[in-house]
Amino acid sequence: MKEGKQLHLNLFILSTGHHEASWRHPDAQPQLATSLSYYQELAKTAERGKMDSIFLAEKYRLTPLIKYRVIPQLEAFTLLSAIASVTKHIGLTATASTTYNEPYHIARKFASLDHISGGRAGWNIVTSTGDATAHNFGKEQHLDHKVRYDRGKEFVEVAKRLWAGWAEDALLADKPSGIYADVSRIQGAEFNGDFFSVKGALNIPRSPQTHPVLVQAGSSEDGKQFAAELAEVIFTAQNTMEDAAAFYTDVKSRMRQFGRSENEVIILPGFIPFVGDTEAEARDKERELNELAVSEYGVRSLSDLLKVNLFDYPLDGPLPLAALPSIDQIQGQKARFQLYVDLARREHLTIRELIIRTAGGRGHFTFAGTAVQIADVMERWLKNGAADGFNLMPPLLPCGLDDFVDKVIPELQNRGIYRTEYSGTTLREHLGLASRRELATPTGS
Repeated sequence: MKEGKQLHLNLFILSTGHHEASWRHPDAQPQLATSLSYYQELAKTAERGKMDSIFLAEKYRLTPLIKYRVIPQLEAFTLLSAIASVTKHIGLTATASTTYNEPYHIARKFASLDHISGGRAGWNIVTSTGDATAHNFGKEQHLDHKVRYDRGKEFVEVAKRLWAGWAEDALLADKPSGIYADVSRIQGAEFNGDFFSVKGALNIPRSPQTHPVLVQAGSSEDGKQFAAELAEVIFTAQNTMEDAAAFYTDVKSRMRQFGRSENEVIILPGFIPFVGDTEAEARDKERELNELAVSEYGVRSLSDLLKVNLFDYPLDGPLPLAALPSIDQIQGQKARFQLYVDLARREHLTIRELIIRTAGGRGHFTFAGTAVQIADVMERWLKNGAADGFNLMPPLLPCGLDDFVDKVIPELQNRGIYRTEYSGTTLREHLGLASRRELATPTGS
């Protein structure tokens, strides 16, 4: 680890928390899943904890699993714009799919969010999953995995051209001459590719960051290549420090083929902490939520991911590894599929045991302990090249976030590996990424 390296933290906000049974906990308030004030308070708590950013996932479908879990979440751009009005520093990262959107539309939304927030926007780039999503957009089936990533790469290229199309000095607002903008300093995208054709310029001036911080969350082979070439932040699911270190080394080594240095991307594995004043208390919190889990939800969710009907197998029997499809047959969530299979095989888990192991965070790293123990783990991952920080996924909201900010953050600060104050105003500054001026030249110009 480089001397003085600082740990980065993003808060992944998901309704009542990341544990699948969080909504059933006595302290949860599932009725607030569509409440603006609820999300604003979470964001303000994260900002009090000096976190880099908050992140909202976004899906374009409703699954039958809503029978067992709080799934609805407000549309990300609308919600983050409202959160921007009650925060000053924290980054605001929204998910937007490259499969079911158009580049001009998304570029315009992110430029708007960046202006509204004063330079705090981030884009979690996804290619979406599942035929159920395709059916909501007039498609018979979801695009092939590789085609989605090829389309996504081109989508990002178009968006970057649009964001960089306005020169910094294009906006004159010269009242005496009557010239509002220097059109010679505004450049159209002029893009013609395999998936998109976009001619004109964005109708919004250059935003404070030029373009949002580019975030990517796929960990398949295609996903890692995509991230190595384009991402500035990576969210990843890694169940052990050894797996996380291997992923970290793999992705950062791939960046060289694209002429990028390792410090141009921040890797943040997901982390689900159960915080207690004693280790026993923390484990009790974890056990309490696990006991609230509905087994039918777990079996349905696992069946959907693994593409086999697990209701045909005994709950306390082994996961039927021989009945599972090969990784090549999986069109969505390849990396998560492999993570679950590897976990079940390595630890010889029954179906029930795999459900319990993944109930807290869908395969992300989970740890129950005191603030000191949690800080020890985080520092160890940082020092051993397994992470640049973490995508924090509290199992229960808001109390799980409150515990982390009030107890773990001070411990990290005392160790000198986490900020005590914000030193910048934009998300790029928080993350130590390329500045607006460094992004001034349109891609491909």
